[in-house]
Amino acid sequence: MASPAVHKGMTSAPRPYAAGELAEARLGGVLHVFVAFDWGEEINLEQARRLAPAEIRELPRRRRTPASITYRPSPLRYLLTAPTVDLPEIGAVQPMAEATLFDFAAVSVALHVPFELSGTALMELAGWLAEPAPLIKAGRAIVESLYHKLLPAIQNPLWQDDLSEEYFVFQLTPSESLPKPAHLLEAHAGWLAGLVRLEPEPLSREEIGEALRVSIRYSPSDLLVLDWAAALLLDADCDETLQTIEFANLQLLEFRHIDNRLDGSLATTYGMIHELANSRLPFWHSQARSLRALGELRVEANGLFERTGNVLKLVGDQYLARVYRMLAGRFHLEEWERSILRKLDVAEGVYRVVSDQTDTYRAEFLEIVVVLLILLEIIVAIFRH
Repeated sequence: MASPAVHKGMTSAPRPYAAGELAEARLGGVLHVFVAFDWGEEINLEQARRLAPAEIRELPRRRRTPASITYRPSPLRYLLTAPTVDLPEIGAVQPMAEATLFDFAAVSVALHVPFELSGTALMELAGWLAEPAPLIKAGRAIVESLYHKLLPAIQNPLWQDDLSEEYFVFQLTPSESLPKPAHLLEAHAGWLAGLVRLEPEPLSREEIGEALRVSIRYSPSDLLVLDWAAALLLDADCDETLQTIEFANLQLLEFRHIDNRLDGSLATTYGMIHELANSRLPFWHSQARSLRALGELRVEANGLFERTGNVLKLVGDQYLARVYRMLAGRFHLEEWERSILRKLDVAEGVYRVVSDQTDTYRAEFLEIVVVLLILLEIIVAIFRH
């Protein structure tokens, strides 16, 4: 059959990939790996900058971005040397590495790995990222020496081996050979869902729909698909979007950190109840120290909500604000915050009950002592007469 004629003055649009063609197509872009760690309660950024010289990290600006959109306070940015990592389909590579340090003693390590892979190879890489232990280890090694340099500036330093949060962004460079975003979402939904789910095996229709449920486009040529473990970003000028994603990942880590501490506090609380019930001298125990520690934890939690919520000022840039809200929904940040506040209320309520019960036992004991002293005085008076 003869191909249809092309009218004079018109150019033929590139044919979008069918599913099989996308699997073999060469896709160029950058894999962004964000690994967040918590170093303690707080850090003095000015002192940290004196201990290890760093640049102030400013939010990249576009013409549409108002001057009010910025970090408050601005974090520190360290350019670091990364070790060589061996990634499937890419091979041994030394990624560009940087660390962003915030005043609440949290640090985000970012690794940037350029790639040019087929759709199938990119899917294999995504499946390998589902077990990210090697990259977490590499991220920790990158900032190990920096942590020790900054120890004098960190308040109550504590770096837990088992506390980290990672997120992956597959940034594809727009090109004529790539399907248009709308076609990518429709014709290649299964491939796209597997990529952001880090799942190389085929997914059900329901899982594909859920994986692609949260997406946003600023223009007809760009696309951002957000899932729990990873995101696909089809864009070229996207530094501010990447920083918003990186910060949301860091915020999730901080919520997990405070939630873990509250779990320990609740375990202590329940232990106090059993201790009071089984104690022979319940009036002898004091919960003043525990109540003070809980009060400090509540202040720290409220301060964390305030600082993490205010560090990145997104009001005024509607696109970035929507990106943040969508990712916060994926990370269930509001549920984390409600859970933390609920645990604080439960722990404080139990502490108060235990403390009040102890005070009651103490008051009853004092009343008994007073009665015994009065009886003793009466007996002594009788024997004297």
